[in-house]
Amino acid sequence: MFIALVRIHVKPDKVDAFKEMIHANHVGTLLEPGCLRFDVAQSKDDHAQFVLWEWYVDEAANQYHKTTQHYLTFRAAMGDMMAEDRVSELYTGIYPETPADDR
Repeated sequence: MFIALVRIHVKPDKVDAFKEMIHANHVGTLLEPGCLRFDVAQSKDDHAQFVLWEWYVDEAANQYHKTTQHYLTFRAAMGDMMAEDRVSELYTGIYPETPADDR
């Protein structure tokens, strides 16, 4: 499994716009082949801080995600919303065990 933990800090006046944009990206991503989950969380302490938890069967599925229209639309809109650069941490999934051919 290929997992990306993405931390995003948006401008306080862009929180609602970000939530709309990430929702569209979330819905589209869940329909992609190879996507196992795409969670979006908002900080309780700072509503302008978000975390994305993305699970794919492999790195190729994540690379495919980056070519989709919903992702490209989201990515283009992000520049105006960001308070600082996003931070991505990449992981290899161990548990739950989800072989690519089970999808």
